[in-house]
Amino acid sequence: MPKVLKNPALQIGAAAILGIVFGLIVGEWAANLKFVGDLFIRLIQMAIVPLVMSSVIVATGAMTGSGMGKMAFRTFKWMIGFSIVAAVLAWGISSILQPGAGIDFSGGVDPALQESAGETTGWQQTVVNFVSTNIFDAMSTATMVPIIIFSLLFGVALNTYIAKSGNRLVLDFFDQIQQIVLTMIRFVMLIAPIGVFCLLANLSGTVGFSVVTSALAYLGSTLIGVLIILALFILVVWLRTGLNPAKLPAKLTDQTMIAITTTSSAVTYPTVLRTAIEKIGVSQPVANFTLSVGLTMGSYGAVLNYMIVVMFLAQSGNVSLDFGTIVLGMALAILLNMGTITVPGGFPVVAMFLATSLGLPFEAVGLLIAVDWFAGIFRTFLNVNGDTFVAMLVANASKQLDRDVYNGTKQVTTGAVDLDELKDKLERADAAD
Repeated sequence: MPKVLKNPALQIGAAAILGIVFGLIVGEWAANLKFVGDLFIRLIQMAIVPLVMSSVIVATGAMTGSGMGKMAFRTFKWMIGFSIVAAVLAWGISSILQPGAGIDFSGGVDPALQESAGETTGWQQTVVNFVSTNIFDAMSTATMVPIIIFSLLFGVALNTYIAKSGNRLVLDFFDQIQQIVLTMIRFVMLIAPIGVFCLLANLSGTVGFSVVTSALAYLGSTLIGVLIILALFILVVWLRTGLNPAKLPAKLTDQTMIAITTTSSAVTYPTVLRTAIEKIGVSQPVANFTLSVGLTMGSYGAVLNYMIVVMFLAQSGNVSLDFGTIVLGMALAILLNMGTITVPGGFPVVAMFLATSLGLPFEAVGLLIAVDWFAGIFRTFLNVNGDTFVAMLVANASKQLDRDVYNGTKQVTTGAVDLDELKDKLERADAAD
């Protein structure tokens, strides 16, 4: 088999197209394949609880350092601020364009979820329900918010225990669980083309051609949001730094091309680091810290996309979201990208996590998985370039943005990253500021 045919994204995309065509040809008979797609979705679902628990516990349990002062505050301020803007914008775009309205799964919500939602009497009770009296009960029903809160507290307590005793046995145990569950998910994703084929065959056979238009509406909503936030980033950078924004496209070309061809922020990171230092003029201490934090916290494209996913699933199931649920959806979309609540199993796990947490129907998830390669291009494009803009804002506030480098009258070279030296430089910069 040629190497290109082994590409998972290509296989899933081909399976999606074949599934839609097959469903349109055979019609309602394609519903007989739905059980295969359901098995694929369930295989992903069963890994969510152990993956989220282990990811949160490992991330919080392994945290070290004091946050490096004002540099960290500035970084987190901009990243969280733009993430909130992305979430709110996604809600607004989805409310106007209604990307999921073309597919009606009004009967797709689990009756138990509807019943539990009906028992909520107000925002106070909703907040109380964020904490479970029995974590094993929350795990058995995949009630994600209590699980996250328990895992955060457990991770913080574990972090304190490790600092006092130096014993990392429990942390290593959860780290190994995380790696094993990730391996499980990789096994499940080997059958993703089959699962997606069956899911979309059922969708197109029972719903019709609106499957295609809904996918385009979903991608279009994501693209519009990406362009709006990109324009907002450029505007803020221009107003804050006074630098000529017309020079940015040429400077960001290399990292943009790698981002959209690999759809991986991690793969693009070395280029982003080199661009920030050698072409933008961000000092190496600021670039090292801000861009490394951005790998987990600076996922503005992902926040935007995940909130659109929430709205898409709700609209496809004809589910009306109240204000509290919308805010919770925004919070989960943001928390998924803040390092402590990262679900590193890929988009299918994230989509199922959001659907499970908010009680949304799962039927349309297969359609979203099928077009996720395209959505991934949009997400990664905004993630990596957004991180560069944040690094510019932080460097400007810290007086560590070299305008001569930006204007092309001076050249610098990226040096090797020494974490201890980086921490010392940041602490000195904090003290001098």
